[in-house]
Amino acid sequence: MSTLPTTLPDWLALLESRHAETHIDMGLDRVRAVKERMQLAFSCPVIMVAGTNGKGSTCAMLEAMLLQSGYRVGLYIKPHFLDFNERARINGEMASNEALVEAFNAVEAVRGEVSLTYFEFTTLAIMHLLSKSGVDVAILEVGLGGRLDAVNVVDADVSIVTSIDIDHTAYLGDTREKIGFEKAGIFRPGKVAICSDPVPPSTLIEHAEDIKADLWLLGRDFNYQGDQQQWSYGGRSQRRNSLAYPALRGANQLLNASAALAALEALRMQLPCGAQEVRAGLAMVELPGRFQVLPGRPTQVLDVAHNPHAAATLAQNLGNMGFHRFTYAVFGIMEDKDIDAVIAPMAGIIDHWCVADLDSPRSAKSAELAEKLAALKPAGAKEDDFSVAAFANPGEAYANALSRAGENDRIVVFGSFYTVAGVMAARKSSLH
Repeated sequence: MSTLPTTLPDWLALLESRHAETHIDMGLDRVRAVKERMQLAFSCPVIMVAGTNGKGSTCAMLEAMLLQSGYRVGLYIKPHFLDFNERARINGEMASNEALVEAFNAVEAVRGEVSLTYFEFTTLAIMHLLSKSGVDVAILEVGLGGRLDAVNVVDADVSIVTSIDIDHTAYLGDTREKIGFEKAGIFRPGKVAICSDPVPPSTLIEHAEDIKADLWLLGRDFNYQGDQQQWSYGGRSQRRNSLAYPALRGANQLLNASAALAALEALRMQLPCGAQEVRAGLAMVELPGRFQVLPGRPTQVLDVAHNPHAAATLAQNLGNMGFHRFTYAVFGIMEDKDIDAVIAPMAGIIDHWCVADLDSPRSAKSAELAEKLAALKPAGAKEDDFSVAAFANPGEAYANALSRAGENDRIVVFGSFYTVAGVMAARKSSLH
């Protein structure tokens, strides 16, 4: 056996090179075999979060409220924007390179002949790291779907499905019913299963009932109400009144916050959280790239919206922001997305499109996107009123938007994690 990498970048490069192929054997047998050899197990409550949109926000709110309550919290969240370490958080801090290298070594030591994808290998490593870090609670974000996601080799004490919408059709199916069944795969018999989608597919409800999970539905088992100033949560046996709005901005955040509070209600015997701690957690929660408004002018918004449901929410949130003379978009997207349905809600909002190729073989070509967007030009619009330009990467598209936008304009970066990450990286390098 050749010597193993000793640094995190070298390890990640090795994992990427091992599984450059796009074929994924969708079963969990390989991951489960390695998990058992590692004796990977959590000795604390585990909260698992799946959903088309809102997973990351729900995880971040749970982490913030539990940290405020004095618990040692482990969080696995993905993907990352600038550093791989963002995926593993222990007590609110990113895991160190050394801790991650040690975790990768632990997977490699027992993997033997079992082939793992980059995602499966890193998931096992991070779950191992969290399980060995003496945390009081582990929050695990599911990647694709649920049923066949590598995270699902662990049994959660509380599972949350935030929203069910059309995305990743090649793997998950092309209807909400099929996708709902995949997401419900994280539910467990006798354990709390929360769904904060206001219109859950019947497949999700039926699966929960078939396996005898304890299903909590929004509107039936828990709900929320709010006015301009504050909001309140009502669950099966717990009310929380006069709550501050979450620091994460946007229309769907009360759905996500309600799911997080339902999870805390379900775990209140093991992990009690006081009213003050809950308020403080919601007021302080941060999550990059989720309707993230940067300080200063022109107004700049970073949002990872990459499917029709998220794009419609982004359009709604932008509509609530007040007047801006022109809106520039920095836009790049994967070619397997429903591109027309992502563009549609944004078409009436964006005046100037700066489209970019992304750092992925699945990237939609910027030249083809530009051609599609040029057709949106309003009749009689002058060049100053509407434009479309294509760029080699998000950094160049962003630089162009920044050079043209006046201080009463705004720039919206969206379409993919890669689009937002490219702009974040460009901003970081321009600051140094």
